[in-house]
Amino acid sequence: MRNPNGQVACLKGENHPNPSMDFKPLNSSEVEFMHKIKFQGIDELIDSLKMVHDFALYHTDLSLDTTEKMALFNLKILWESLEKLVKC
Repeated sequence: MRNPNGQVACLKGENHPNPSMDFKPLNSSEVEFMHKIKFQGIDELIDSLKMVHDFALYHTDLSLDTTEKMALFNLKILWESLEKLVKC
């Protein structure tokens, strides 16, 4: 996300300029959320999201409707986005 100085913040604490993005600065609750993610351990959180996704999808006999499939897809988007933030 874009800092007030125009740089994009990464979860690793590095900043990379990216003129193609135009984001507003993070508010205090968003900053607190990012700190909690970093404190918990980003890689551990990614692994947990993958495990819950795979368990629900591959290791259950419950039928999945559209709502449940969308929830699993949202988990996948979340862990993939976290992986991208860790790589920058």
